[in-house]
Amino acid sequence: MHPMDKLAFCPVCGSDRFAINSDNSKKCEACGFEFFMNASSSTVAIITDSEGRILVERRKHDPAKGTLDLPGGFIAHNETAEEGVRREVMEETGLAVASSRYMFSLPNVYHYSGIDIHTLDLFFECKVDDCGTLHAGDDAAECMWIDPQHIDPSLFGLHSISKGLKMYLQHLQCKPKER
Repeated sequence: MHPMDKLAFCPVCGSDRFAINSDNSKKCEACGFEFFMNASSSTVAIITDSEGRILVERRKHDPAKGTLDLPGGFIAHNETAEEGVRREVMEETGLAVASSRYMFSLPNVYHYSGIDIHTLDLFFECKVDDCGTLHAGDDAAECMWIDPQHIDPSLFGLHSISKGLKMYLQHLQCKPKER
């Protein structure tokens, strides 16, 4: 179900003449208020250890409970994407992000509580100084380091994560080897 379907009344005047105006907006025919519902911002962290393994989580909750995932989540109000990725990594893994580099974004649909939440997932390559504090927390049932050669993106339950991981792994294959 599209989130706009849940909004039956104008939030300004209370009128039931709150009608679809575009793919991402509704407009009140009584007072003229137009409400836009755009994609929610979300972060995804790709973290590697000193051996080049990628940090992977198992999802603790739906959607896609039990499937593989990368650390990340929704950006809070008044938070930058960089602050959001640091906070989410800390909440889910106990690791402190020392630096982050934006790589790319992908749209996603996150089905939650009976509605489809459209997101724009911002992928970051993150560095951590100390992997010794790693533990599963918040939305992660478990955390593990996996060699990139052994990662199967089809085992990741969210479409954008699977697609983004494929893109990242292809990038690794094209990268010149360090001497």
